[in-house]
Amino acid sequence: MSGAGKTVAVQSFEDLGYYCVDNLPPTLLPKFLELMKDSTNTIQKVALVMDLRGREFFDSLFDALDILGKEDWLDEHILFLDAKDEKLVSRYKETRRSHPLDPGGLPLNGIRQEREILDLLRGRAQRIIDTTNLKPRELREKIVKLYSEDEQEIFSVHMVSFGFKHGIPIDADTVFDVRFLPNPHYVGQLQPLTGLNQEVSSYVFKWSETQMFIDKVLDLLRFMLPQYKKEGKSQLVIGIGCTGGQHRSVALAEYFAKELSSNYITHVSHRDIDKRKGK
Repeated sequence: MSGAGKTVAVQSFEDLGYYCVDNLPPTLLPKFLELMKDSTNTIQKVALVMDLRGREFFDSLFDALDILGKEDWLDEHILFLDAKDEKLVSRYKETRRSHPLDPGGLPLNGIRQEREILDLLRGRAQRIIDTTNLKPRELREKIVKLYSEDEQEIFSVHMVSFGFKHGIPIDADTVFDVRFLPNPHYVGQLQPLTGLNQEVSSYVFKWSETQMFIDKVLDLLRFMLPQYKKEGKSQLVIGIGCTGGQHRSVALAEYFAKELSSNYITHVSHRDIDKRKGK
């Protein structure tokens, strides 16, 4: 998405030793592949940026990607940068730029048009980065961590707890809603605590509904994760959501990450744990 951090991403890939081509028309991709395949070529890592500034060429993008996928001498990977509409509008206002799809018009109109056009491409991406809450430095660090050759690419599982009242994480691959479980929020001494506290997690896990839910979800994940890994994903982001993102989702995200850690690299983060009143 325009305004989602493309410039920072290009700079980050350049720092990693990638040969970067900005705004390459998709119709020129086959010719670019020929140049790369030339025996005299020494370029091993390439990052191509395609955005809607070349809209007249954009309809041919999927044909170009199909060609790319048939080349057995290279590995292709699509990274899609996204952000929430309100953040994109804010960034456009800060730079005083007009959206390329609606020059002179309201940025939001162009953003909505662009999101509709890019929807299918987003679905083909192997990785999506939500830059809504990322500073440029944080986006650069994230890309370096993900694409640096210093670390071997290993399939990992990222559990993210969140509160539905704050919105669903747009980079989540799978979301589980745990709002049906008994809520510690209504227990006086537990309300100011979080799912990281033993008292809260004990309350969440003592119910038969919780134990049944855990068994079913773990059974599902143990079936799904090898399939995602086989499909070529390097990371699966699993969202666990309750009402506010403070109690139930936090405790369960921690639990699932620990249970899966014996077979997978796991990470856990709690997006909304500090958004409760008074923090």
